[in-house]
Amino acid sequence: MRMHPGEPFGAMPLPDGVEPLVLDAAVGPLTALRARPAGPVRGVALLVPGFTGSKEDFRLVLPLLADDGWDTWAFSQRGQAGSAAPAGVEAYRARDFAADAVEVARLVAEVTGVRSVHLLGHSFGGTVAQAAAVLDPSAFTSLTLLCSGPHGWPGREDVLRARLLAADGVDLWRLDNPDRADLPDGALDLPDLFARQRCQTTSTDHLLGALDVLADPTDTTDAVGATGLPVLVVHGEDDDAWPQDWQRRTAARLGAPLVVVPGAGHLPNEEQPAATADALDAFWASIPNP
Repeated sequence: MRMHPGEPFGAMPLPDGVEPLVLDAAVGPLTALRARPAGPVRGVALLVPGFTGSKEDFRLVLPLLADDGWDTWAFSQRGQAGSAAPAGVEAYRARDFAADAVEVARLVAEVTGVRSVHLLGHSFGGTVAQAAAVLDPSAFTSLTLLCSGPHGWPGREDVLRARLLAADGVDLWRLDNPDRADLPDGALDLPDLFARQRCQTTSTDHLLGALDVLADPTDTTDAVGATGLPVLVVHGEDDDAWPQDWQRRTAARLGAPLVVVPGAGHLPNEEQPAATADALDAFWASIPNP
């Protein structure tokens, strides 16, 4: 079996019913979280985190989806906290991230006994999810883009790229918080402590590779549409990381439903987990099981 028990990552506690796992992938071990329904299973879902993120970005929404009957998994991508981190920016191309997502989806399907899984990508994870859906649409039942756009734009985050290149291995949290860089763990509140732990264990090569993906202006909408997969577009009403008109245009071009989550910005999965789970539940329930 290519799935093993894992350990919780960092200081942020996991909700009851959320299980840490390790998945054996071609790139190396990828860390994952899983929340299983107590009753009948209505389907299986795989959630992909975004830039500077990790599987823990979904820790609040996972048990809510399990309560709705969805066997729900999230994994940290290559180079993200706790997962295998190959050396060199060349190991972090769009096709590498996409191949990992397909491989994990196939593993999850094997473990759970389904033919395909619902796929969700948040922000940068949405670009990965789109590439994965195009790479192998048969691995997926549907695609949800959560606060993610159809393409990037040249020059995106060039200042951050320059800071990372000049940092000589200093992690992003310490770059952003030089006055608190050497504080002991006990001097930080829980969110800051977790953010520091995650940044410490996130590969700079991963960040630079992800920035390359985010700067790519290639529009993937037509390729996603050609997969024939049902698509949902979701974003917070105050999302300012991807242009909202791009997200609306993606939904219109694909004939996809668009859900705007009130009271949320770029992280509705954390800011409004119940509303986010409700939107996903309604969408997934509308799709016949393959």
